Amino acid sequence: MTKARRTGTAACVLLLLLALLTALVAVRHGASLPGDLALHRWPLQHRPPVALATARAVTATGTGALPYVLAVVAGLVAGGPGARRWYTAAGALAVLALGQALRYGLMAAVARPRPAALDWATTASGHSFPSGHTTTSAIAAGLLAWAVLTRSRTSAARMTVALLLLWAAAVGLSRIYLGVHWASDVLGGWLLASLWLCLAALATAPLMRARTTEPERPEPPARPG
Repeated sequence: MTKARRTGTAACVLLLLLALLTALVAVRHGASLPGDLALHRWPLQHRPPVALATARAVTATGTGALPYVLAVVAGLVAGGPGARRWYTAAGALAVLALGQALRYGLMAAVARPRPAALDWATTASGHSFPSGHTTTSAIAAGLLAWAVLTRSRTSAARMTVALLLLWAAAVGLSRIYLGVHWASDVLGGWLLASLWLCLAALATAPLMRARTTEPERPEPPARPG
């Protein structure tokens, strides 16, 4: 099976799972799904000050400027030397921005309320499904992981990718721990981000193939001194 076919198959599976989860949330009019309440109640009884401070610090990295900076860095790393790196950076930034637009549209369509505000251990706004911090951090981590693997397949590169994935997972879990999202909101964010990254990979595959097969331009001859 070719890489494009594997990516397409993964995209179909992710789309199906996201559609099923979204339908479950919609038909229950935003009420918690099985397992949501148990995963929501546990942190309420396990919030020592150090853990709360850590969760707030982690969750803060999933929004604001940092994910966009990571997207630009991903483009610069994957683009290689020359002016092309800036076009790649703009493309990576567009992937994140368009993913955000898709996420906002889905949030508005489902309009799921958050858990009770009395349970929150941080501030939050907007609807609950899918989790914005989760989606944003997962897309940014995915873009940077793609860039790292594009440039290198060494053990150090794989370790970097693992750390990026752990960061994205930690951001999502922090939203549950802080009480501002149901677990199904976070799952929806991971599914949406993964689906969007697969679609972006499929859309940009012809450009990546053209770049790898493009012959190198010969350097101009040196002028006589």
